[in-house]
Amino acid sequence: MRLVVVSAGLSVPSSTRLLADRLAAATAGQTSAEVQVIELRDLAVEIAHTFTNGFPAPPLADAFAAVAEADGLIVVTPVFSASYSGLFKSFFDALSVTDEDALAGKPVLIAATGGTARHSLVLDHALRPLFAYLKAVVVPTGVYAASEDWGAEGLDGRTARAAGELAALMTGLSGAARQLPRRDSFEEVVPFEQRLAALRPAG
Repeated sequence: MRLVVVSAGLSVPSSTRLLADRLAAATAGQTSAEVQVIELRDLAVEIAHTFTNGFPAPPLADAFAAVAEADGLIVVTPVFSASYSGLFKSFFDALSVTDEDALAGKPVLIAATGGTARHSLVLDHALRPLFAYLKAVVVPTGVYAASEDWGAEGLDGRTARAAGELAALMTGLSGAARQLPRRDSFEEVVPFEQRLAALRPAG
């Protein structure tokens, strides 16, 4: 089982990476999953080139493959202008251009870091809609860490709860979700008249 962590932190060390590591450790402890961390900071140039060249360079292609093949995903972004960072969004934009169904049915834990608790709504107003659009299965509990949250009991509790939800999906529901069709198809839609005819008694 593989757990991939996407961290969009820019500094070294980074509170975004610290939160990502905590979430990964808590999830791996319940699944025995192999953890791979993708630092978007190291791929910034390749991400930009993807939009101009039309194809990802080998390091970015490897990152895309790791995300697509993962059994579960943890995504963590710093908050900029009350939303996810441009680097974070660009990575998933480039991924969806390469493979629009890369995240279909994939369990995803969303998380973010910021300087103030006032930005905690970024989880539900930005991250959750983004990954719902990408057809991922987003766990109910998102984790936001403001500066004052580090060392507080509340952060540990949210981390444990979110990790448990992701672990449950990885070990149970993710396999069933991946059996669903990966692409919507208008050709597969049954016309209403045909459905209605099927309900009429024979003869």
